[in-house]
Amino acid sequence: MAGEDDAPGGPDGITFEEMLADIDDEETGGGSERSAGDLEAVFDVPVRISVVLGRAKMPVANLLKMDVGTVVELDRQVGEAIDIYVNDRLVARGEIVLVEGRLGVTMTEIIKAA
Repeated sequence: MAGEDDAPGGPDGITFEEMLADIDDEETGGGSERSAGDLEAVFDVPVRISVVLGRAKMPVANLLKMDVGTVVELDRQVGEAIDIYVNDRLVARGEIVLVEGRLGVTMTEIIKAA
């Protein structure tokens, strides 16, 4: 017994390919210009930014022996690019900078989404 759900593209008759074409039109401009104002709805959404200076791997015994002044050797060299994550996703690489006595990060490369 054939019902509405058996029709090509579902009950409203729109196929998956037509939906994808509509999305592509919207993403490529599809006749309307997009501006930063279109993103206003997400401007206040908080995100977590993490800057990874380097990593180290060690046994728990060595971790427990650490004291104030202990130096932990990281897997990065001085001057090497650092990773910048937004919500645990790698988005850029950058360099450490000193701004008015505080550490900061300047982005040197934006990682393109795969």
